[in-house]
Amino acid sequence: MFEYFKGCEHQIFLTSIIVACWLVSKFLVKRAIKKLSIKFGVAIERRRITVKITNIIFLLLAIIFIVTIWGVDKKELFLFFTSIITVLGIGFFAQWSILSNITSGIIIFFSHPIKLGDHIRIVDKDFFIEGKLINITFFFIHLENDEKEKITIPNSLALQKTIILVHE
Repeated sequence: MFEYFKGCEHQIFLTSIIVACWLVSKFLVKRAIKKLSIKFGVAIERRRITVKITNIIFLLLAIIFIVTIWGVDKKELFLFFTSIITVLGIGFFAQWSILSNITSGIIIFFSHPIKLGDHIRIVDKDFFIEGKLINITFFFIHLENDEKEKITIPNSLALQKTIILVHE
């Protein structure tokens, strides 16, 4: 069983170093993000999303390094990634609203002046939705109204509407 790995000690050693570096960097970045978010008063939900995004980036980098160490043919790897991207592109095109909600969620999260805990009013033509902003996910913003009802609104819809920050 282990005959396959004979002569691969160098690759195994480098792979273990990369995995160890990935685990250490994951821990250190999480700790640094926590300290900075506390220092600057960033909400815990934003901190969690930031940690997830950085973890994904570090994981992808580790995978790229490991693939390089093991000598995977670049043409085959390029074919694999382009195939995956094509399938994802077709899937996103078929479900355009999903991609739109994810993009809108990122825009609301990072660029919009509202933040978690704010009391907001989303104005539509004939009515409005009002409540405390309790969460911003990749697909929905979550509000809680005065009757303690949970309201979810798709991010793409919220980005298209006027949002008023209500000062209580």
